[in-house]
Amino acid sequence: MSIKFARGRLLMKDDTARLTQTARSLPIALLRARETVMGPFRDMLSLSGISEQKWRVLRVVSESGPTEQTAIASAACLMLPSLTRILTAMEKDGLLRRQPDTQDRRKSIVMLLPKGQALIDDHASRSAAITADLQHRFGPKKMEQLLDLLQELHELDLAPK
Repeated sequence: MSIKFARGRLLMKDDTARLTQTARSLPIALLRARETVMGPFRDMLSLSGISEQKWRVLRVVSESGPTEQTAIASAACLMLPSLTRILTAMEKDGLLRRQPDTQDRRKSIVMLLPKGQALIDDHASRSAAITADLQHRFGPKKMEQLLDLLQELHELDLAPK
């Protein structure tokens, strides 16, 4: 059986598509882009010893105000069990507080404490500068298009039928 490539796709002798070359694989391209974008943010966060996951939680709660854990998990792209561990550590560090929801005691509401808001404030200008540099280098129009396309991709229902 002979193997050849056409437009990034691996083709067998019968021209049946097999696997996309890794250079043109969407999952791998998204990972590469994520690593490129996150590099400067990781450098920024390393100065305060905060993880990317904790930063995302801080950002979500700072932006949303007191928020239910499930909503934080969704907005911060975290699995609920992982979020629970992260919140426990963040409570211990004095960054936020959890309390039972007054209307549904099975749920917890997460609130930012002054120390957590101070971390956001300490990194806000550097984070904005990183984002502005990325937007300048990539182009504002392309950045908006990319964000719109990624949102559309996120909204697709890719569950097996």
